[in-house]
Amino acid sequence: MLDQIADVGRDAKRGGYSRHAYAAPELELRHWFVEQAVRRGLGVETDRNGNLWAWWGERGDDALVTGSHLDSVPGGGAFDGPLGVTSSLQAVDLLQAKGFTPARPFAVAVFAEEEGGRFGVACLGSRLLTGAIDRDKALGLQDPDGVTLAEAMKAAGYDPELVGRDDKALKRIGQFVELHVEQGRGLAVPVGVASSILAHGRWRFTFSGEGNHAGATLVEDRRDPMLPASHLVLAARKAAKGGGRATVGRIVPNPGGTNVIASTVDVWLDARDSDDARTRAMVAEISEAARKAAEEEGCELRITEESYGDTVHFDAALRDDIAHALGGVPALPTGAGHDAGILAAHVPTAMVFVRNPTGVSHAPEEFAEQADVDEGVKALAATIEHLAS
Repeated sequence: MLDQIADVGRDAKRGGYSRHAYAAPELELRHWFVEQAVRRGLGVETDRNGNLWAWWGERGDDALVTGSHLDSVPGGGAFDGPLGVTSSLQAVDLLQAKGFTPARPFAVAVFAEEEGGRFGVACLGSRLLTGAIDRDKALGLQDPDGVTLAEAMKAAGYDPELVGRDDKALKRIGQFVELHVEQGRGLAVPVGVASSILAHGRWRFTFSGEGNHAGATLVEDRRDPMLPASHLVLAARKAAKGGGRATVGRIVPNPGGTNVIASTVDVWLDARDSDDARTRAMVAEISEAARKAAEEEGCELRITEESYGDTVHFDAALRDDIAHALGGVPALPTGAGHDAGILAAHVPTAMVFVRNPTGVSHAPEEFAEQADVDEGVKALAATIEHLAS
């Protein structure tokens, strides 16, 4: 079913896909989802925070909800997010074909801006839904072009005045199960379940120096913020040990000219480890190295925590129930964040993983064998039937 959206949001520069919240490709995918849901007799609504809900039968509280997201990182793969959405629809197909009707409310959800690819905060739709992020802070978030979330939502036909914690929508979720392509090489079989998510967050380091002429300014006279920014990249690699992960994937110098010493450099750090203490300690080590490098170069440094999530342990009873229903599939932790991880603080939540033979994700080479995708659909259908009977 992914082939139906294979041409939407292709990124000619980066390869893969760039499908960002409330931009044209993501809006096209939203329309596609609504059309597909209606074809299956599902009733579609959009909540206050831009998340889509497709209901099979009557809407109600204590519902079984599945789904994922349709947006991507810049130049992302075809499976991260959309696989969970298409598999949910295909699971409905399998169940409807055998004459199954849920005995409890059931919905397929599509959460907005899960990747944070446009506004910088991951799982934004589920964070807003649960109140995990301040609404005013969220509405003021800007994309690289200076467009705020409020402006983007309004341009797409959504009312930003309604944004914020939605207790009514949250109450409707009795259990949430998200199917996702595995983002590592932890699975030796087609399907597994998640045990936990590493503690992780994003930090913005802003180095401020003195902009100047690349040819006319002697090296010893410079206050070049690119030097401490470079030290940060190296410090991140050094600090990530014993299972920790620290990554710099984005650096933005200002003004960005080839023959110009930058006046400021923004560097974004993604850091993850097995628990809060280890993650915080790793970031502290990196931050100290960055401060020292900035001081030596005569630069100033400002550090902003843009998002953070502590270690998530998925509901053990729900996880074990699903694993048993699927014939005893393995459970494994994941280093990737998910909407399921945000919802886990409020409702029983679980994840079903589909094997990724290469372990590559957030890149055009992300892949899953069709046979494994089919097994994932069957597993999700079996899970829905088991939990909604």
